[in-house]
Amino acid sequence: MTPQFLWYIPNTVQPGHRGDDTTSGWGSIEYSTELARTAEAHGWGGALLGTGWGRPDTFTVATALAARTTTFKPLIAVRPGYWQPANFASAAATLDQLSRGRVLVNIVSGLDTPAAYGDTTVDPAARYARTQEFLHLVRRLWIEENVTFHGEHFQVTESTVSPRPYVTAERVRPTLYFGGASEAAERVAAAEADVQLFWGEPLDGITERIARLKELSEQVGRRHVPLEYGLRITTVVRDTTEEAWRAAEEKVAKMAADAGEIDTWLGNRKTAVGQRRLLDLTERGEVLDTCLYTAPGRFGGGGAATTWLVGSPDDVAAALNAYRALGVTHFVLSDTPYKEETRRIGDQLLCRLREA
Repeated sequence: MTPQFLWYIPNTVQPGHRGDDTTSGWGSIEYSTELARTAEAHGWGGALLGTGWGRPDTFTVATALAARTTTFKPLIAVRPGYWQPANFASAAATLDQLSRGRVLVNIVSGLDTPAAYGDTTVDPAARYARTQEFLHLVRRLWIEENVTFHGEHFQVTESTVSPRPYVTAERVRPTLYFGGASEAAERVAAAEADVQLFWGEPLDGITERIARLKELSEQVGRRHVPLEYGLRITTVVRDTTEEAWRAAEEKVAKMAADAGEIDTWLGNRKTAVGQRRLLDLTERGEVLDTCLYTAPGRFGGGGAATTWLVGSPDDVAAALNAYRALGVTHFVLSDTPYKEETRRIGDQLLCRLREA
């Protein structure tokens, strides 16, 4: 399939996210719109919107940005413990109609601060069982009428969503992205997700996980088209290889100086299987494959900021194309300062990736 290239908008009211030096505008409609329009103007299909309790509500921000852009696709992160599936299916279908098919959805099962918004399900097994029901039910509500479902976590009776999602030649409903590296998470992805998102593991790790997910898809009796794969990673790109590594090392030195403060940001992610896999990579070396930099994970880098692809546009394009050769077709990239790097990486990298 045609590869999809998305950016990342942090969606926070606090300045300084991952070292971004912008001091004003965070959380405002003006600044968020500026970031979305910059992504739109520099070749990105859309952007993942950061989520978490204490940040602006992701769905609300996505709605505002869809109204202020033309082609920008918001990848909206949602939590099954925050939304009921029928409420979400209706809200997302409505926004999908209003935006003419631009809604993308990222389902998040990991812990945030569940007690703050009334979520009492914290056991991992129960959370993933609930997520699987959520995905199954949302899928049905988007394409079926008079849906009745009585599961362990969710129930609806004769439920019909109106309006339906916007239908295009490429799809009949929003794409469902999902992440997670535990066995329970991978079984959910194999059964019900459209795209499994990976963080920045080396090629051998991604190869292993894709093989396992294909096997799991058969084991769980997947009823949908084959699972697709995506990569969420930080990319440090400069005109030359030397400039890129100098910039990356300077960033890591700053992280090391602030490590005590940054480390607290990891929170619950420290115990997540996917996060632990990334943090353990430092034991294999500081640079893996051709240009996968593991040092950020030693100094508090979390999630997609734990490992970075570093180099010239040609270096990073070659690294990303190596993931494509494994079957990865969705890419969610980022670096800071967000606005500046949206332009730089969009202009210098995307043309090389689309020519491949």
